[in-house]
Amino acid sequence: MKKFLLVAILCAGTSIPAWADTISYDKTDFAEISSVIDDAAFDIRYYSPNNFTGNKIDGYKAPRAYLTKAALTALAKAAEDLRTQGYRLLIWDSYRPQKAVDNFVKWINDPEDTGDKTFYPALQKSDLLAGNYIMAKSGHTRGSTVDLTIIKKDGGFVDMGGTFDLFSEVSHPDYADATEEQKHNRQILHNAMIKAGFQGIDSEWWHFTLKDEPYPNTYFDFDVE
Repeated sequence: MKKFLLVAILCAGTSIPAWADTISYDKTDFAEISSVIDDAAFDIRYYSPNNFTGNKIDGYKAPRAYLTKAALTALAKAAEDLRTQGYRLLIWDSYRPQKAVDNFVKWINDPEDTGDKTFYPALQKSDLLAGNYIMAKSGHTRGSTVDLTIIKKDGGFVDMGGTFDLFSEVSHPDYADATEEQKHNRQILHNAMIKAGFQGIDSEWWHFTLKDEPYPNTYFDFDVE
């Protein structure tokens, strides 16, 4: 049976609750990426301290990656397209529990914990939430968003001109100072993902969401394990 918790918010100026997004703990419509894309590589950053907080993140109990079945079917199409071009996928993050997002916000609100400044070298920590680099609600939590790059079939590095979760204009897909090779490589990934039914964002070249995501108003909170 699905377990749902409706999140109530108060209408401005009234005490009447307005029912909005849903929090769910049901994972029956999710599948592990490796169960469908057997040549994908994984570097699940939030299972380790190798992220902007400098700590392992709540809700990541194993270095595994899940997506809704609809998103995974589409991702498999992108993987096949890229495979014919000599590449395979490297996954950094996919489904993200709401408790992990809450962990990010808690970290931002702790002035004593600077985390790993190499991920935000030109910004103040307070800029990350105010500038929408980190959101209190994330599309990842809806289960159809993935952060990824491409590597060569033999595992070789592909230069994208910037690392995952670098909070900088360098991460913008159309970053003007990227080299021609970096622009070309970003375009290879972008084209395959768009063709498979995903859409990107203008601040992170690695971030894609299924255009017709099945749970646009549901935020999930089961652990990655």
